[in-house]
Parts: sequence; C-alpha cells; structure tokens
Amino acid sequence: QVQLVESGGGLVHSGGSLRLSCAASGSIFSILAMGWYRQAPGKQRELVATITSGGSTNYADSVKGRFTISRDNAKKTVTLQMNSLKPEDTAVYYCNIVTLTLRSWGQGTQVTVSS
Repeated sequence: QVQLVESGGGLVHSGGSLRLSCAASGSIFSILAMGWYRQAPGKQRELVATITSGGSTNYADSVKGRFTISRDNAKKTVTLQMNSLKPEDTAVYYCNIVTLTLRSWGQGTQVTVSS
C-alpha cells in the first residue's frame, strides 16, 4: 500500500508564492513518475506538472515559467514551487505517483489565491 502525504497549501495574494511538498511511503518499487494535478470547483482534474525518475519534466501551458517541479528519488518526495500565483491557480492540488504496478493519489491540499 502506498501513502502520499501533501503539505504546503494555503492562502496567498496574487503574485505570491507557495511551495507544495509530497512524501511517498509504503511498498513502492520502480517509480516511473511523480507529479501534481489540480481540480478547481466545477472543473475536471488537470495536470499541473510531472517529473519522471530520470528528471524529465512536463508542465501545463498555464503554469510554464511560473511553477517548478523537482523530486528526490532517495527520499521519494516531489516538490512544486509555485511563483507569481494568480487567482485562476486556486484549486485543490493532488500529488500523484506512477509505478510499474500502480497509480496512487494523495488526499489533496487547498491552494487559494486572492486577487
């Protein structure tokens, strides 16, 4: 069983920054990728950023240049540095892990950006 524990959400003014962290624990083998998704009220969950075990990254167009994803393979953690936040970034952010045998989600952390 895999557990993902997220931290770092909160309330910030437009233009501010937040840093999200996610730690994975449990029976985890052969992590292929970790990443962040978000879901705003009334909208579908969407990709924010992902990073493979080799370090390749993928970002949603809406966050390119503002968000940076990084990971520590040894510690099984993934971090999302979010700068120049906008009100449209407001959402619940979910950590995600993909291995050879499973895909798992964290419980989510709320990010609210006020204008």
